[in-house]
Amino acid sequence: MPNIRVAIVEDAASLRNSLAALLKVSPGFECVCACATAEEALRQIPCAKPEVVLMDIHLPGRSGIECVRELKEQLPHAQFIMLTIESEKKQVFDSLAAGATGYLVKSIKSENLLTAIQEAHRGGSPMSSRIARMLVQSFHRPGPRQPSSEALTSREEEVLSLIAKGCRTKEVAGQLGISPLTVETHIRNIYEKFHVRSRAGAVAQFLKGRG
Repeated sequence: MPNIRVAIVEDAASLRNSLAALLKVSPGFECVCACATAEEALRQIPCAKPEVVLMDIHLPGRSGIECVRELKEQLPHAQFIMLTIESEKKQVFDSLAAGATGYLVKSIKSENLLTAIQEAHRGGSPMSSRIARMLVQSFHRPGPRQPSSEALTSREEEVLSLIAKGCRTKEVAGQLGISPLTVETHIRNIYEKFHVRSRAGAVAQFLKGRG
């Protein structure tokens, strides 16, 4: 299997260098770009064409969230994992809505980070446990409906609820007693209603509407 191409955007030189060194010595991974600012990332990452991007939220100048939003337009198939020392709810939602598919705290162990990169590369949404718990709790909290002129059907809400818990298509299908093809149809309808292009983005938009 070819190496997973990874880019790093982190303003702290020590952490940036440590992440690059970790990828260099870990079989199956390749660091194709390491940037200190969003501006630098916007210049270099489109040319480097990474498959997974590790993105710090708090960057000097433009934020990591803004950077993800712009890079996602240029690299729609790249997976973005946010790295932060915090788990502030609005930042989580904004990051997912911008196109991020994962959200991890910087204190994560090296082996767990590598596993998270592999998971994102396979199409998953790796999240630190307390962030995943916060998302699920927010999803189940009563609140106003999502900011969409076209409300979700009850079945679409069931599908989205399971996605928010980390279930994949086959798992959603099994729990709801429907076919994987039907699940994918519901997901496409959700994307259209929320004007998003990822499962994480759909969950984020739904939860923001309940906040």
